[in-house]
Amino acid sequence: MSAGRKGFPRMFWSAPFRSASLLFWVLCAALPAQETPSKGPVLVATAGARDYLFGAGGTLARMIDEGRPVYIVQFGNDEKDSVGLSPSQTRLNNNADAERAAKVLGAKEVLNLGHKSGELAYISSSEMRNQLMALMRLYKPEILFFPDWYVHYIEDDVYRVGRMAEESPYGGGSYFLQELTYMGFPGYAAREYYFYSPYRPYRPREGGEGKAQMKHVDIGAAFERKVRAILELKTANQRYAVETRKRLELAGKPTAASPGDLVRAYLEELAATVGRKHGLRYAEEFNHLGQERGIPEHIRERAR
Repeated sequence: MSAGRKGFPRMFWSAPFRSASLLFWVLCAALPAQETPSKGPVLVATAGARDYLFGAGGTLARMIDEGRPVYIVQFGNDEKDSVGLSPSQTRLNNNADAERAAKVLGAKEVLNLGHKSGELAYISSSEMRNQLMALMRLYKPEILFFPDWYVHYIEDDVYRVGRMAEESPYGGGSYFLQELTYMGFPGYAAREYYFYSPYRPYRPREGGEGKAQMKHVDIGAAFERKVRAILELKTANQRYAVETRKRLELAGKPTAASPGDLVRAYLEELAATVGRKHGLRYAEEFNHLGQERGIPEHIRERAR
């Protein structure tokens, strides 16, 4: 058998072989390029628009930049967070502000469930939990963010949303909300959980207990985007500015700073205070629960 190209037998360069080779490479070219696995969705539970942005805005911005779709579920209607406006106008203004803020951050969607802010204690926790469980089945988040209700001295609405949200993964089985299972939305639970403290750093003995670990995130590159998003909350920021000026005046430190300047100063101090704990300029921190690896403890106990 005579040699063909580069020493291969001539039979390998026959017309049938060339045709088969051409077909092989055409089929390979038609296959989709190998891509890195896509980042899973993130679902954020919050009592009001300010809570999640102050507590986790920078971290969420980073996750959005990684390609994760972020969905915001707001339980309170923010009808009381204004100066000189009626409850209905306050609600409309704050909801519009929240939409703009989420858009600046890069979130995919904001769903406002419309419960009366400041009155979540009158709403059944089971009702709110079922709402969140249903949305988890819809969005199928890989990560769930919610207020850390273990933090001391937090607002009642924040406490109730955090406590309810921590319980919601228990409904990951299809025996909960069987009507949704029947409609084609089987049980689902996230794989990773971020408990966030909305307005102050964690204090000693407020986190990292049990299976949770304290986790910090460098938000230096995302800090300005977090600030821009929060500055869109103009109605709530105006109320914050009025209250802050009163406190400063009583302390003998009157100021005429604008709402934007006061909010920025607060955010800088908060991020810098957390950052110093971890050797960073700006940071956020969380009680974090991740995926458990290996054989579950209850099985290891009975292993032989």
